[in-house]
Amino acid sequence: MKLDNSTLAQLSTDKPTYDRSQISVGIVHFGVGGFHRAHQAMYVDRLLEKGLAKEWGIAGVGVMPADRRMADVMAAQDGLYTLLLEKPDGTREARVIGSIVDYRYAPNDPEAVIELLAAPSTRIVSLTITEGGYNIDNLGDGVNVFGLVAEALARRRDRGITSPTIVSCDNIEGNGDVARHAFTTYAERVHPGLGEWIGAHTTFPNSMVDRITPVTTPDVIDVVATEFGIDDQWPVVAEPFTAWVLEDDFADGRPPLEDVDVLMVDDVTPYELMKLRLLNAGHQSLCYFAYLAGYRLVHDAAGDPLFADFLLAYMDDEATPTLKPVAGIDLPVYKRTLIERFANPGVKDTIARLCYGSSDRIPKWLLPVVRENLRTGAPIRLSAATVASWARYAEGVDEQGQPIDVQDQLADVLVPLARAQRDNPTAFIENTDLFGDLASDQRFVDAYVWALNSLHRDGARATLEALMHRNEP
Repeated sequence: MKLDNSTLAQLSTDKPTYDRSQISVGIVHFGVGGFHRAHQAMYVDRLLEKGLAKEWGIAGVGVMPADRRMADVMAAQDGLYTLLLEKPDGTREARVIGSIVDYRYAPNDPEAVIELLAAPSTRIVSLTITEGGYNIDNLGDGVNVFGLVAEALARRRDRGITSPTIVSCDNIEGNGDVARHAFTTYAERVHPGLGEWIGAHTTFPNSMVDRITPVTTPDVIDVVATEFGIDDQWPVVAEPFTAWVLEDDFADGRPPLEDVDVLMVDDVTPYELMKLRLLNAGHQSLCYFAYLAGYRLVHDAAGDPLFADFLLAYMDDEATPTLKPVAGIDLPVYKRTLIERFANPGVKDTIARLCYGSSDRIPKWLLPVVRENLRTGAPIRLSAATVASWARYAEGVDEQGQPIDVQDQLADVLVPLARAQRDNPTAFIENTDLFGDLASDQRFVDAYVWALNSLHRDGARATLEALMHRNEP
């Protein structure tokens, strides 16, 4: 059955029982992709189901060319979509999510988006624009998040309207602080004096978000149609686990998120570091070795005892010593659960997704672990080996001589550097924009070069075996 408002009542699956026509927009979200729809939009849907947040509906905004298709799907389905949860035991559950009540494709009508952002009813602006989306020096002259928000905030200032809260939900250490710097800097460029107003009136709470959400494939669309009877052009699939930790610092009110298990805290840093350095950096520790060894799905690699042991050793020996105490979290249990989540066969997450955009990910998630452990004298051999596995992957040829499609915004720079490293083993890490001065730290270089040489000589699996048996120098 085609999914839209007219068919919602006829669906037999779990679905909104609230009246969507009575929901008004209080949140404008940039970057309506799989993760937002599996995570923040799901939490707001839970609130709406409880009758708690009818003024906190979501209006999605797309600014990238790729967002045009989402605009078309959202229009055709009245903002409705199916969230499919894949459980480790092979069972599934689905719910139609109704919290996105509007969607705008900004290039079609930027003025309408600016006025939506400037409206007093818009009290939160949230973002999932990827780790690389905060580089305001590479935006060009087109319609972009920062320009739209800057113009809207200038109008709010001039009209005497309270500033909204801006909430980054991207996987960046101190994501609220990063967002504050990007928005205030950009705003000051285009409206001198606006940066100071933003600094005084706009809050940017840090957040930690956690739910593994792979790309929607045709198989997911087929499952939703055949098992649940829903003709959904763009459902989203996720694991059952979900978490959201958010600093309670809002400029103009907020929905009662604590009523749907969002943890509201004064300081999100310990939770954020835990997630970024265990889950996100753990994904990086897995993916390049796994791809080189022939794996293409995450659960297959994570289910391999050698890879699972390597992941746990990285988390125990190198990541955990860099973390702050995390109130209410049993870290050993969390780490074991991560391995189980990675190995969930229902999610069917791809190794290629984890390898995507490495130049945005490794410096933000893994290199802080390396630098902290170099500073304290703690181990760095497994982290250095992960960096080497990225460098070997970036050569663009696997161990069978087959091409690797290196998907990275810096691929044109990184692939030639990687291919030069058989003659100059430190060529890749001499890129100071990514690695700073790590190429001049002898302890790191020794561990990195050992792993890179082993990958070239013996391959990924043998390198992991040597690392786990401590056969390296």
